[in-house]
Amino acid sequence: MVQLLEDLRWRGIIYQETDAEGMEDTLKKEKISLYCGVDPTADSMHIGHLLPFLTLRRFQQNGHRPIVLVGGATGLIGDPSGKKEERQLQTIEQVEKNVQGIKKQLELIFDFDGDNAAVMTNNFDWAGSMDLITFLRDFGKNIGVNYMLAKDTIASRLDTGISFTEFSYTILQAIDFFKLYQNLDCKMQIGGSDQWGNITTGLEMIRKMAGEGAKAYGMTIPLVTKADGTKFGKTEGGAIWLDPKKTTPYEFYQFWINTADADVVKYLKFFTFLDKETIEKLEISVQEEPHLRKAQRALAEEMTGLIHGEPALQQAIRITEALFSGDVKKLNADEIEQGFKDVPSHVHQDGDDMNLVELLVAAKISSSKRQAREDIQSGAISINGERVTDLQYSLSDEDRLGDKFTIIRRGKKKYYLVRFK
Repeated sequence: MVQLLEDLRWRGIIYQETDAEGMEDTLKKEKISLYCGVDPTADSMHIGHLLPFLTLRRFQQNGHRPIVLVGGATGLIGDPSGKKEERQLQTIEQVEKNVQGIKKQLELIFDFDGDNAAVMTNNFDWAGSMDLITFLRDFGKNIGVNYMLAKDTIASRLDTGISFTEFSYTILQAIDFFKLYQNLDCKMQIGGSDQWGNITTGLEMIRKMAGEGAKAYGMTIPLVTKADGTKFGKTEGGAIWLDPKKTTPYEFYQFWINTADADVVKYLKFFTFLDKETIEKLEISVQEEPHLRKAQRALAEEMTGLIHGEPALQQAIRITEALFSGDVKKLNADEIEQGFKDVPSHVHQDGDDMNLVELLVAAKISSSKRQAREDIQSGAISINGERVTDLQYSLSDEDRLGDKFTIIRRGKKKYYLVRFK
């Protein structure tokens, strides 16, 4: 099991450990249960949530039992970590909807069969029915106010203000760790670096409730950063979600394949399950033949296949290749929806004039009829990948892809989508 820890250290995944020596000794002797949690603040996770769960999966691959906790209770309260002001509280109905969405995504990452099958838990099961007296007497009594005020997540909010609700969050998460320790023999919690205070509070709760001899550990993972200083997992369109309805598999693939050379090896180590030898070969490729972008392709393929499956990965590759070559006729309607989701589009009513000059102006592809004629005559206009220079050209049913779309390109890179209604 030292091999697992060595691999985690080589990948740069371990940021903080509460008792490195004790944890290593325990992992040498036995297979343990360990957990990682997520609060359902939305109905989907985004890629910023991935690293702790992928780390938990590495433990499962080495024979340990992962416990995946979805915070149906803590999601109703709000974690003050990383926030400068109070979160807006969600309804119980919205949180439950979010819980169901996140559970489906976690089922893609973990193996829920076999000897060390993953366990899915929801802290609403024990916190939702807990009365106030029990919370105060059995749990609140064990965590001192001074101890909590020393936590960065709370101390950083004292000037701007923090409600008792969010102040209590760290105790609720500490109860989670204790309940899992007590009921599922959970001996370790994994979380992002911003969860250090909550994890150590959980260990304090276990020590107070289970006695000084209780053995439990905490480990945090570093904050994922980009070499240029911009925030990881964000694009102009917003967060990169795991839900294919929010971020299509093609967009997901494109995010990873556009990783900068300065970041790609780090991301391969963090996020993929490729072995050391393979990653080191890809690192050499980045240094010696960066134009081939082998590392980026490997990263995009591994991540898209993991989250969206092999069919969606192959679809993303087909869209990418079609857009690169201009041979868009190979794409089906669903692939066109994905690949051209963010390009300017124009809805064309059936029965209206389909003359190309008129259409270019109506769709605002060309600024005027004169400009449209110049664009056509100069060879700047392509219909579904084929150049058109005939001023009298009118679109027909044969120009519809999937009976729904026509793709017009002006110049080399400016795409427009015509939708038929």
